[in-house]
Amino acid sequence: MNPFHYTTLAEEPDALDELGPGVRPLAGGTDLIPRLKLGLEQPAVLVDLKTGELPVGVQRADGAWRIGALTTLRAVQDHHGLRATATALTQAVSEAATPQLRNRATLGGNILQRPRCWYYRDPDLSCWLDGGDDCPARHGRNEHHAVFGTDRPCVAVHPSDPAVALVALGGLVTLRSPIGERTVPLSGLLHPPTETRRIEHGVSDREVVTALTVPVIDRRRSSYVKAMDRATWAFALVSVAAVATLDDDGIASDVCLVAGGVANTPLRLGPAEAAVEGRHPADAAERAAEAADDGATALSRNGYKLPILRELTRRAVLSLLHPDTAAG
Repeated sequence: MNPFHYTTLAEEPDALDELGPGVRPLAGGTDLIPRLKLGLEQPAVLVDLKTGELPVGVQRADGAWRIGALTTLRAVQDHHGLRATATALTQAVSEAATPQLRNRATLGGNILQRPRCWYYRDPDLSCWLDGGDDCPARHGRNEHHAVFGTDRPCVAVHPSDPAVALVALGGLVTLRSPIGERTVPLSGLLHPPTETRRIEHGVSDREVVTALTVPVIDRRRSSYVKAMDRATWAFALVSVAAVATLDDDGIASDVCLVAGGVANTPLRLGPAEAAVEGRHPADAAERAAEAADDGATALSRNGYKLPILRELTRRAVLSLLHPDTAAG
């Protein structure tokens, strides 16, 4: 591990103003510390955010839940208000990592974690995402990789379960920098890496996530379902978050279906959404499933993801009728 200086906001309250390429914020550390050990990051300074005055906890105000970015996944999972009105989020959090990690990991850090691609995580291999010339996964071991956007320079998938749910729920992210605050939709903050910015989000080196906001909408239901290759501590092979408002007859409107484990970032399934909009979920689930993989192009080893995506879409749509029973 590269030597670095460790400080806290209690010791240096103005340390946030010094964030930049060589100065990195530390929250739960469940992703950053392993990357430091691998040499994927080599900051000169780590600033521990947990001892400062950044918001922690869940509060309801102005028709929305405001969740401090330093709130642990366990605290989000156990929050009764979120369970009732943002069910997909608490289900997604409960499926993330292990109970021990959920006690430590923060929501803000989780949505910004880097891909678990074994080529990216191997310090002895050249990977496009880490500054190399090409993506070895494209023609290599790609069974856990993308089935959408496979013509992009990188085919790694976004690893966060909560991010999928938050995008579906219309979540907003508040970021702080020395020049002030900005609030943006999470769906706009997460984006595929580009040649000039090889990272999966638009957070600048001088910004830190301070809060996430989830609107509370009357009669809105949501659910999150996930397929893994083992029962615990596994990232999604495929996941689907479903959100819709149901009227008295059970007809769905404002439908949002978002898939994880299939693209560089959480992906909205537009054709599947259209199959549900204006219909009863029980009548639309099969049609949505058939449309879920429209536009997908499997790689050499991950074609199995397409039938899983279709089935999870079907289950997620049906789960809108009874979101508390969704299987994750």
